[in-house]
Amino acid sequence: MSLEDWQKFGWLKAHKTNRNEIAELLAVADRDLGASKTPGLHNDWGFNIAYNAALQIATAALAASGYQAERANHHYRVIDSLSLTLGTDAGSIKKFDIFRKKRNISDYERADTISASDVEEMRSLAEKLRVDFEAWRQKNHPQLKA
Repeated sequence: MSLEDWQKFGWLKAHKTNRNEIAELLAVADRDLGASKTPGLHNDWGFNIAYNAALQIATAALAASGYQAERANHHYRVIDSLSLTLGTDAGSIKKFDIFRKKRNISDYERADTISASDVEEMRSLAEKLRVDFEAWRQKNHPQLKA
């Protein structure tokens, strides 16, 4: 399956990006990665902030590839697209999707469901995606470097 197939299924729409948009998405990711390390931050918040960082990186990779996720199942599609953009391994994508579900529970249903190890794992995943994004961009989309 390809991103073009996803577009045919209505999961993605074509999107023309530019250096500024990519820089802004990455600035949010970098800000959130830093903020997720704030001492004394509640686990739920640290996790959500790190999750958002990873989501912004995945969104930037999708935009650089010429697409945006449609509104239905937006987070799921952005996360799953990492295999087709950055070439992220299935295990990491599965973990990210598990964290998506945990985030939904902590945001909308119950407080105190996130452990300190969840925060560390989510942050580590986001940091790895950030490094992977830079290598991928340098190889595939150097024109989008600010």
